[in-house]
Amino acid sequence: MVASRGAQHRTRLLQVSDVRTQPPAEVFQLLVDSVTDYALYMLDPNGRIVTWNTGAERFKGYSSREIVGEHFSRFFTQEDRKADLPTLALATAAREGRFEAEGWRLRKDGSRFWAHAILDAIRADDGSLLGFAKITRDITDKKERERALRESERRFQLLVNSVEDYAIYMLDLQGRITTWNAGARRFKGYEADEIIGQHFSKFFLPEDQRAGLPAHILKTAAEQRRFEMEGWRLRKDGAKFLAHVIVDAVHDDDGSLIGFAKITRDITERRRLERETHESALQLKLLVQGVRDYAIYMLDQRGMITSWNSGAEAIKGYAEEEVLGQHFSLFYTAEDRASGRAEAALKTALEEGKFEAEAQRVRKDGSLFWAHVLIDPIYNETGEHVGFAKITRDISERKQTEQQLRQTQEELLQSQKLQALGELAGGIAHDFNNLLTVMRGSADFLLRQPDLPAEKQKRYLHVMLETADRATSLTSQLLAFARRQPLEPEIFDLSVRLDAISEMLQRTLGSRYELHLDLAPALWLVEIDPTGLEAALLNAVLNARDAMPDGGRISISTRNAERAGKEGVGLTVSDAGEGIPPEKLQRVFEPFFTTKPTGKGTGLGLPQIHGFALQSGGEAEIRSEVARGTTLEIWLPRTDKQPERKTADGTDTYVPSGLKVLLVEDSDHVRYFARQLLTDLGCEVTEAANGEDGLAHSEAKTFDLVFSDIVMPGISGLELAERVRAQHPDLPVLLASGYSSKQFIPLDQRQFPILRKPYKLETLAAAIHQLKEGSARQSSGCCM
Repeated sequence: MVASRGAQHRTRLLQVSDVRTQPPAEVFQLLVDSVTDYALYMLDPNGRIVTWNTGAERFKGYSSREIVGEHFSRFFTQEDRKADLPTLALATAAREGRFEAEGWRLRKDGSRFWAHAILDAIRADDGSLLGFAKITRDITDKKERERALRESERRFQLLVNSVEDYAIYMLDLQGRITTWNAGARRFKGYEADEIIGQHFSKFFLPEDQRAGLPAHILKTAAEQRRFEMEGWRLRKDGAKFLAHVIVDAVHDDDGSLIGFAKITRDITERRRLERETHESALQLKLLVQGVRDYAIYMLDQRGMITSWNSGAEAIKGYAEEEVLGQHFSLFYTAEDRASGRAEAALKTALEEGKFEAEAQRVRKDGSLFWAHVLIDPIYNETGEHVGFAKITRDISERKQTEQQLRQTQEELLQSQKLQALGELAGGIAHDFNNLLTVMRGSADFLLRQPDLPAEKQKRYLHVMLETADRATSLTSQLLAFARRQPLEPEIFDLSVRLDAISEMLQRTLGSRYELHLDLAPALWLVEIDPTGLEAALLNAVLNARDAMPDGGRISISTRNAERAGKEGVGLTVSDAGEGIPPEKLQRVFEPFFTTKPTGKGTGLGLPQIHGFALQSGGEAEIRSEVARGTTLEIWLPRTDKQPERKTADGTDTYVPSGLKVLLVEDSDHVRYFARQLLTDLGCEVTEAANGEDGLAHSEAKTFDLVFSDIVMPGISGLELAERVRAQHPDLPVLLASGYSSKQFIPLDQRQFPILRKPYKLETLAAAIHQLKEGSARQSSGCCM
């Protein structure tokens, strides 16, 4: 189709090039076909299309072959066809010889365009109707421009009419008013029909009219294109107002003057405020000068003093004439001047909008005083920085009072510490004496009756082991309270871990209690010590149980929770028990303080929870109402680390027989116990009572492993390990400690593995096995 039209077009070009040789009818057809901006076509008397030009094809979309013979009504919209507009157009053109209209028409693809259409009747010489000539032009863009222009004019008129703070109106060349907006009506008092056509001199005072001011304004605006002034004008009711006036000359496209645009604003209130502001400034100056408790003065941009009040003179000792023009660092100590503190203060005030500090300053007589200092930058109306406002107050008396208060508080705190220490010592003594009573009584009984039956001996030994475990637990709780419990953190989902231990908790509670779990799925991961978590959770659940002696429901829930802008996980344990009175609630995290009856609690459960939470980087808080229950919430921070995959092969307690071990321990009893355990594991043991002996043995003999306590007099276990490693890089070192700050180093950052005291055969064997396995892999090129 495209190629065919191109060929036709080339044919037309050839014909036009030789137009003088063509018959007139063909020349006319070539002319019609060359028009592309108009649809030119013929209709028969019934409205059917008989010819079709290139312009019609271009913007109506039909080829000649598609449209010739069709009725022209197909270009009309459905609503126009229902209104029988095509028939009306033909009838009008036949009757009057011409029909002209604008309206929506349709293209072949169904899209609309706005058309200007002319329909002319074509008649024969005898007057009979032969058909119609149809000319259509797409004027969509033109109509859109006209619409946009009308809309713009409408919006502009709305804008002008909606402005109420300005009188905006037009004058003709003689000064008569031709337009009037809402602002003019509001503060001049005239309605539009009252004032349009009147001369604008109506608003002038009589004396200004007599002086010819209105004519002067129009003449100046015409010559200079603009006139501006401030002066008094009259409202309709005769009242005067102060006006700011602008008159602009208005010219047409040819540059001819056609009138004036007048903008007037009522500035009466503004002038009143300016006057009041000026008076207020005078009053403020008097006020500042009258203030004697504050030094209030101004600095220029460089920090030079430009004003001085009586308070500044009273506080700093200088008269005004002594300091004006001086740099304000005059009041700084020599050390502060040398370090550039004054300049830094001005820089901070500029960058942050304010500088505030407390520091020592110097009076004229050289004495020092404590000052509270405030510096604010000052800007003018255009936003330009012009200087600083400086306010200084002598706070020496307040500082002295604060010092005395701190001293009193320290004395009170020391007294409270001594009281808490007494409670702590009494609680520890009570609990450990109970444990030692059982231990000593059992041991004494076994020693006094060596011929006791084996079953009874075994029973007493089990009691001693259980008592030792309770002592270990008590020590662990004390360390947790003091945030000194050594942690072995792991990464896990708290909901998954709680679900796994819920059965154990339910068994611990018994059948009278219902354990309800509300564990959020897809919980953020945490990195905490699982043993500490389980101890904290068990303490919380047991406290909840004890608060409901007749049974009840204990709820444990988890959720993702933000606190102070940090992401974390909330663990909540709730009961509906007796509750805790307010006066006791504030002390529940204190060690050995318990709300339970005597002998029913150690007072270490909640302190352990509190210590565990803080040591894990989180928080613990408790809410309670008497007779309504208690809620304990532990918040733990989120970790972005991923949990490690662990595998167990069942050989982690295997220790090779004949392993040569250097045992370094300053306690004779612990050393004896450790030697027995190592011997039972099949090791060959060399003992050393301190770090110096241990170092000497390591230099004299060859060992497979060094097992040393950390806390020892002289050379500590850690120092011994470092010196052994320096001499024997491949010799494994295992450290042990009941408590050491070195235990708080994260596992992945420790130089040497640390075994917690008290330990037993299985834990010692597992630690030796893991250390030896890691050493073997490292020596073969692998990593632990």
